Amino acid sequence: MLKKGYLIFSVLLMFACVLDINSQDKKGKGMEEMWGETNVSSDALKSGKAKLFDEGNYGMFIHWGLFSNLGGVWKDKTYYGIGEWLMSKRVANIAPKDYMETAKTFNPTKFDAKKIAQLAKDAGMKYIIITSKHHEGFAMFDSKVSDFNIVKATPFGRDPMHELSAACKELGLGFGFYYSHNQDWTAPGGARGPKVDDKGNKVDFKDYFYNKCKPQVKEICTNYGQIDFVWFDTPGDMPKEYVVELADMVRELQPKAMMCSRVGYGMGDYASIGDMEVPTRNVEGLWETCDTNNDSWSYAWYDNNFKSPKKIIGRVIETVARGGTYLFNVGPDSSGSIPNIGIEFLQESGSWIKKYPQVIYDAGSSPWGRALTWGDVTTKDNSLFLSVGKWPTDGKLYLPGLKSKVKKVSLLKGSKSSKLKFCKENDWLIIDVPHEAPEKLISVIEVELKDVKAEVETNLGIYPNVDTRLLTEFGKADGAEQKNVRWMEKFGEWKHANQVSNWTENGGVTWEVNVQEPGYYYLDLEYKGDGRLVWKTTTDEGVKVQNQQAATNKYAFRNMGILEFKTAGNHTIKTTLVEGDVKTSSLKSIKLTPIK
Repeated sequence: MLKKGYLIFSVLLMFACVLDINSQDKKGKGMEEMWGETNVSSDALKSGKAKLFDEGNYGMFIHWGLFSNLGGVWKDKTYYGIGEWLMSKRVANIAPKDYMETAKTFNPTKFDAKKIAQLAKDAGMKYIIITSKHHEGFAMFDSKVSDFNIVKATPFGRDPMHELSAACKELGLGFGFYYSHNQDWTAPGGARGPKVDDKGNKVDFKDYFYNKCKPQVKEICTNYGQIDFVWFDTPGDMPKEYVVELADMVRELQPKAMMCSRVGYGMGDYASIGDMEVPTRNVEGLWETCDTNNDSWSYAWYDNNFKSPKKIIGRVIETVARGGTYLFNVGPDSSGSIPNIGIEFLQESGSWIKKYPQVIYDAGSSPWGRALTWGDVTTKDNSLFLSVGKWPTDGKLYLPGLKSKVKKVSLLKGSKSSKLKFCKENDWLIIDVPHEAPEKLISVIEVELKDVKAEVETNLGIYPNVDTRLLTEFGKADGAEQKNVRWMEKFGEWKHANQVSNWTENGGVTWEVNVQEPGYYYLDLEYKGDGRLVWKTTTDEGVKVQNQQAATNKYAFRNMGILEFKTAGNHTIKTTLVEGDVKTSSLKSIKLTPIK
């Protein structure tokens, strides 16, 4: 099932590993100018090269390189954050010569291509994309262009890319390469690399492009048979003519390979949006989000903050429900092994996907355009698949604003199913469900409609039996600024928030909501700021809650009091900053909890 249309999608990316934020900002170039738009066409889709990406919806990303040998440590000091940037001037600031010396100790003797490919298959993934050369400049393949590669510079002496590509083909998985085409910190002339060659002669980007970049891309496009992806990264301020030349060569050598938008200047086939970020609302066109199984992309000795099986499944479903494809990263260590916790969690999540493939593969986006309180919705033909991560304990599952006629509702248990009773009330579908969740991870309910296309009301539902969180993104700001903000906590680990700030007098956020059951609800606001803040929340029924609470520099929920809805149906809620620092005060969401 093709995602909605073949629309051109501007990339919304602001990631330190994608470009040096400070230098790009100084040059005054916006993201659209730097990254361009995707070049998706109906011809590309009809040719079939987008089929694997568009219908598979789930792939494995692998960050593996010389940085994996160091594991986040340089000269006995641990650098916390994304390990593949260890060499960078912004992290350990390792001199190219010293960094290149570490290749002599890189011997990943436990690397097993078949085991990794089998893990991807067991996890339910449809393809693998692996780093052939990251920003450090070290080639993970047998390159004739540069001796700084895993075959010539290490005691390992083998080409693991040949082994992995063969293993993928044997198991029926797609295969592709990541290649950092602009940044190269060890190659003379590469972005943020040395400015002179070994003889002291000045070099520029043109030298790097024709002496290393383009020839190496030609190698990965000619020495591994047919490949399905060429995943370029960090075009930064790379001159457009080089990007075009590189993309044209890839299309000539690998006409069936998909390129992501990070190649730059609109030359990609699909959009790659912000790292570690799943959009909160549906996005049209062909796009992916790339995420990682813990906090770092490459292996770091201390980083065992792996996503749980339930979290992995939830992120896959959420991405597919928004209309996209999920690219999930693993980072092999210096021995070439993926950490055991990551393996176990991927296998467990894969077992779930094997039971419910219709929820993921070739599935369409949610007609609600956003996640729902208890989980999310994907579609196929005339069926809605409700993936319930927060199972209701009172025996009622509420689906807001469904106007379409329902033919049947079934609780799925692998290949088996059982009918569930349901009724409609005020455009809410109310389903009688068991008091205990049938699955320990995520349970699935299939709602079969009489018509293929679901008709839903767009107002946000206020649920009578679970918390309802209203993001500011789904409200309308008036007299305040509504925008997405991003920030780093550990280096390179980006956090994202759609929020409202820069308040003016009486400025606020208004949500249109659909209340299923009138009554009392606790009201909590999620915000950050300085000092003490006074917030006021009102409804169209004249109800007002106003209170002062402390603020911190981290988003946190704080209770404001009790909000009453006197009647069921459609209402409005408005939240306003009454007192406090209008510049630092940032509202992320509000939460309503029914009082029983």
